[in-house]
Amino acid sequence: RGHEAVGTSSVPAEFEKNVLREVAENPKVDMVAFEREKIKGAIRTDFILSAEIIVISLGTVAGVSLLQQVSVLVLIAFVMTIGVYGLVAGIVKLDDLGYYLRKRASSFARSCGNAILWFAPFLMKALSNLGMLAMFLVGGGILVHGVPALAHLSHDLAEHGAVAGALLPMGMNLMVGLVAGSVVLAVVEAAKRVMANKKAA
Repeated sequence: RGHEAVGTSSVPAEFEKNVLREVAENPKVDMVAFEREKIKGAIRTDFILSAEIIVISLGTVAGVSLLQQVSVLVLIAFVMTIGVYGLVAGIVKLDDLGYYLRKRASSFARSCGNAILWFAPFLMKALSNLGMLAMFLVGGGILVHGVPALAHLSHDLAEHGAVAGALLPMGMNLMVGLVAGSVVLAVVEAAKRVMANKKAA
């Protein structure tokens, strides 16, 4: 799709410039490997978010019967799969929709297609940043509630009024998530270097 966009004058200038820059900087880029890496990253992110959702769900229904717990998890799995991931699939296909509309005879359809192609990169970037922020918030929240001292501090912060009581615990969850994520990243990178050194030796 990137090569189709190059040289098509009706593609928004910013979109075309980004494609041209990528091709110019790395003309031998392996698009198949690039797409596979993106897919691996998406799967990894979905796995982490799904695990966090399951942990939160189980914590919410911890005091009920096993049948109720299973029913809640099945319902959440159904809603997440059909609703959220269905929405994500639709967002991923926005560029295809844009190209399809650009080929229509109607000037309104072509305008909508160009607008979608212009808007899609900004939406993807925003969703990427929001998704990363959500992982830190949710992951940090799980860790905070799993450590009694942090959970008590979070509860105290929640009593500082309506606005501060909502923002302060979220800020705490974010900081804990960032610290934990940094530690995990450092450990993973160190393990990668050790494995690479062993292979080189």
